[in-house]
Amino acid sequence: MTESLDGALPDFSDSDHSGVAHRIVGSTMPVLEVQLQQGQSVVSQGGELSWMTPSVTMATSAGAGGGGGLGGILKRAVGGATIFMTEFTATAGTGTVAFAAKMPGHIKAISVDASREWMVSRHGFLAATPDVTLNPSFQQKLGVGIFSGNGFIMQRIAGQGTAWIELSGELVTYDLAAGESLLVHPGHVGLFEASVSLEITQVKGIKNILFGADTLFLAKLTGPGKVYLQTLTLPGLAHALTPYLPQSSSNGGPGVRIGFGN
Repeated sequence: MTESLDGALPDFSDSDHSGVAHRIVGSTMPVLEVQLQQGQSVVSQGGELSWMTPSVTMATSAGAGGGGGLGGILKRAVGGATIFMTEFTATAGTGTVAFAAKMPGHIKAISVDASREWMVSRHGFLAATPDVTLNPSFQQKLGVGIFSGNGFIMQRIAGQGTAWIELSGELVTYDLAAGESLLVHPGHVGLFEASVSLEITQVKGIKNILFGADTLFLAKLTGPGKVYLQTLTLPGLAHALTPYLPQSSSNGGPGVRIGFGN
């Protein structure tokens, strides 16, 4: 049976009471579909759109979703986050806009208000309702090898409404009690409540090819609060794919590396 994207789909839900109906479709490579009634909007970072119905219009600006004003723009720029945000609005009746995951993993909806703010990994934010703000909140250089030299960046999700987060691989959840800590490879840190404190620690004398140095950096997360860890890390994925990428040949042209067994 063919579904009408502009019509009411039976499995759209509003279980988080955000006022915006949505559904998450798929398993390994999920997609978020948000159903907007006329006048409703959702915001995302530039380049996240996968598809939308003609009844939805989009407007990109440097102010949306970042707290507004020049201060919010500068904070995102200095923190290494994208300056531009896109707002999608249903202007001609009910409409649908979709955002597909870029990595195998999960899409999670979270509620945001004055008593519950969140910290998310640099590339974890997917979309949110208009009154949710996104700003860089934690940044630390971890050497040249990790995260392509961009360092470790977390973004703070605040305001009021619903945000949708993209996390890589499977999810492991911890509820940390006050004072309870967990040491985590930075690439596995996906999402946690802002009540959880974050501190980068160093373990000396450990040679690790992903870091290119004799230092292992770990994120120390201390409760109270909920923590979501992701099992797939971008540095780990890049390292696993490296043997299968084209290599330069001896004459300077492209070559192919062929491996047998392991």
